[in-house]
Amino acid sequence: MECAAKGLVAEPCASEARRRCGGCGAVAYCSRAHQNVHWGFHKEECARLAEQMSRIDMLKQFPFTFSVESPALNHTFPSPRCFLLESFKLHQKGLWKSECICDPEVTSVKDLSKTTDWSMGSALCPCTEPEHNVSTPLTSWKDYYRWRSLPLQSPVAVLLHWPLTLYHCVQLSHLQTSKYDSQDTLCIHYLGPEKELYQLAVFGELRALFPGVRIYIELVGPAVPKSRDGELVTISNYAHCCDESCFCKSSIGSKDLSCSAVTFKLRKGLYHERYSDIVKDSKPHLIVAANAGIAAYPSWISTIEIIRKVGIPAIFTDFCEEAAHLASSCIASITGQPLRVPLAVHPIRQA
Repeated sequence: MECAAKGLVAEPCASEARRRCGGCGAVAYCSRAHQNVHWGFHKEECARLAEQMSRIDMLKQFPFTFSVESPALNHTFPSPRCFLLESFKLHQKGLWKSECICDPEVTSVKDLSKTTDWSMGSALCPCTEPEHNVSTPLTSWKDYYRWRSLPLQSPVAVLLHWPLTLYHCVQLSHLQTSKYDSQDTLCIHYLGPEKELYQLAVFGELRALFPGVRIYIELVGPAVPKSRDGELVTISNYAHCCDESCFCKSSIGSKDLSCSAVTFKLRKGLYHERYSDIVKDSKPHLIVAANAGIAAYPSWISTIEIIRKVGIPAIFTDFCEEAAHLASSCIASITGQPLRVPLAVHPIRQA
């Protein structure tokens, strides 16, 4: 770890930061002198960080067996994620390309929304209709895997984090999805997509999560390629497995799923800059931003002001609990009101 007092003192750190704060354990120092200097800043956050650190074990608790062991890194696979993908022979393949960080050029505009294959056998992925609809709300990955009859060694949660986050946000907002049947449309404005743009096929799982519901999603953000601005993409099937004999590739297994299709409209730019154009086409029932980084990007200020004015329910997730705390402080300062839904750990967070 880096010394928490770095940049606050004139003299450089004399050694590695191995001296952890005894109160929270979240920050470390190279020396007692640097710790004393930093206390003036740290004392206001120490108790909060201690509370967050008390939940570390809980945050690490995933049901998956695929992530139990991580091989040593090397020059070929410099990240645990790349190691994981290679262990399933998924490295730089199809929908998984944008999860690879060893080659930043592995995804391109031409890959956007074109890949629809899990690149895995049917036993490891949800490529067909579920055996039954969700009877009670899913509250964990274990619930989801059990419902979809998936083994815990399946890595699909890495990609399904996106549609399952939308599902969780709909549950939190208390939207009655039963009224958005084939005669109406559930409209969601999804802000700041990045990796999701290259993994749109996995959002077909929303059809299983909300059977019979027509879903329209505006994907709005700077990462949308200029050449795709305004494009419509419709997902009316589940992503396929790689088994040639699987039911998912059979015309007999294909249904007229237009009544429960997921339609995306891509919009390049910041939400507050595009808002007047967007609402001409669609007025949202819910606004969602995943891994938003609200405290890190000043451009969120104008977007939050727009959301406050229109009064549409909005749910944000962030990269970690401390980032979420900073985001909530930013939102409260902009809106002048506390959050209606208190901060909580995302139960179907990214694996």
